[in-house]
Amino acid sequence: MPLLQAPDGDADPMHLEIMSELRAIRSQMSAPGNREVTGSAVPNSREIAEAHAMIETYRAQIEQCEKLKVELDLIYDAISRTKREIAVLHGKSFNGEEMARVNGELGAVVGGTEEATQQILEAAESIDQAATALTKVNSPDQQKLISEEIQERVVSIFEACNFQDLTGQRIKKVMNTMKFIENHITVMMDIWGGVDAIKAHAPVVDSREEDEKLLNGPKLAGDVGHASQDDIDALFD
Repeated sequence: MPLLQAPDGDADPMHLEIMSELRAIRSQMSAPGNREVTGSAVPNSREIAEAHAMIETYRAQIEQCEKLKVELDLIYDAISRTKREIAVLHGKSFNGEEMARVNGELGAVVGGTEEATQQILEAAESIDQAATALTKVNSPDQQKLISEEIQERVVSIFEACNFQDLTGQRIKKVMNTMKFIENHITVMMDIWGGVDAIKAHAPVVDSREEDEKLLNGPKLAGDVGHASQDDIDALFD
């Protein structure tokens, strides 16, 4: 069997690669300009070692390329999933019709609250005037008329208080839309590493100036950083 001929049967892959490199080296050595190589010439140990080292280098480079491909596939998958989430938001929440409905519901809440407040204030004012007039009349008929007017104004207040039912329904619709958006944004944040990873790239900056920085509106239950009534009373003790 020739010296550079692969053995019969199953051979070790490393052996086959080395032999392939050796054949290439032998061909280069036999090319014009190189030293004369006879059929009995064989690569020396240094050439074999160099060929082996070259194969190991190629193998390491291939492994690094495979790792890079895995990372690129992960990034591509994350981008694709994020695009799908954005498409869902755009199709169901960010389009003109849905956001216009949210704005309409909030506008109706504000309008209904203002109307009910005005009705309650007018009724309370009428009751106060009727109560004052009631103390100045002695006629039973007039007292009866004033009492009936007071009762009507009380009923008017009860009717105005029904605005909270409609307000609750409207706000619930808005909250459902906001919850839908929140859920999909949370999914996108999880795709890119979670809330902590996003916070590291999204610092909160308060752009308000002067007195506007002090205007935060009424506090919610559980909010910290607010003085209680007991704290305020303690200042006068």
